Amino acid sequence: MSVEKMTKVEEKQPHSMGFLSLLLTLTHPFNPHLCTWSRWRNSHTHCLWQMTLGQRRNPYATLRMQDTMVQELALAKKQLLMVRQAALHQLFEKEHQQYQQELNQMGKAFYIERF
Repeated sequence: MSVEKMTKVEEKQPHSMGFLSLLLTLTHPFNPHLCTWSRWRNSHTHCLWQMTLGQRRNPYATLRMQDTMVQELALAKKQLLMVRQAALHQLFEKEHQQYQQELNQMGKAFYIERF
């Protein structure tokens, strides 16, 4: 179907914006949305290109950064493990004291050997 026929069909249906008129408004050279989109696309492509260029230009820096990230993750995991162990130790100590108090209320007690 030619463009002229499509525009004639669209003129017969004024209540809805046809695909062709939408396409024409979006591809108009002075459309601000098109300019913004193309600027973003060009900027995004340029950014990706710069990122890959930097990685290709300095692979040793990339390897050092990856090694540093691995070391930081290992230290963070170790620190998280220590925090969890301390919290678990506090929980067990609190439960032990509560158990001792309940036994004392019933008239019983733990035998604690003193040196």
